Amino acid sequence: MRKISYLLPILVLAACKSPAPDTQDKFMAHLADLCGQSFEGKVISKDEVDDDWRKDVMTIHVRDCDEDEIKIPLHVGDNRSRTWIVTDNGPGLTLNHDHRHEDGEPDKVSLYGGDTAAMGTEFVQSFPVDDFSKELFRREGLEVSMQNTWALTIDPGKTLTYALSRPNRDFRAQFDLTKPVETPPPAWGSE
Repeated sequence: MRKISYLLPILVLAACKSPAPDTQDKFMAHLADLCGQSFEGKVISKDEVDDDWRKDVMTIHVRDCDEDEIKIPLHVGDNRSRTWIVTDNGPGLTLNHDHRHEDGEPDKVSLYGGDTAAMGTEFVQSFPVDDFSKELFRREGLEVSMQNTWALTIDPGKTLTYALSRPNRDFRAQFDLTKPVETPPPAWGSE
């Protein structure tokens, strides 16, 4: 009984202590630290299917950083049709890909992505394809994408890496966080 009386104050103090932010909160904080900045990157995977992307300058602009959502437009050369949207959905994180035409209208293949299936780390989050995206890919004849997993990896102050993997596909693009660049012109007046 005596041992319990000594432990009780420790247990009470431990219960009152506020929980440390989880790894996904820390991951979102790392992204938010980049808000308002733009960075150039390049394809670092070796797949020949990515040769077209290797020819163009890739730029991300981390913007619209709300508490639960961060938008990251991706520009590949003159193509400004893509925006990554990372959302804290409560139990986890979601990554969506917003694709638009030059006039700002959504592409028929847009807002696909996935939800985290595990906590990940404060530096790496993986997003397996969700049911909405599977149905979209099926409807549009893109069955090969139904096994997609996307990942974002942050090495704070150094790099941000975007990855897409599935059987017979391993795309990776890495952005240099050590050298912010001028923000590219907005796409269709949206930014």
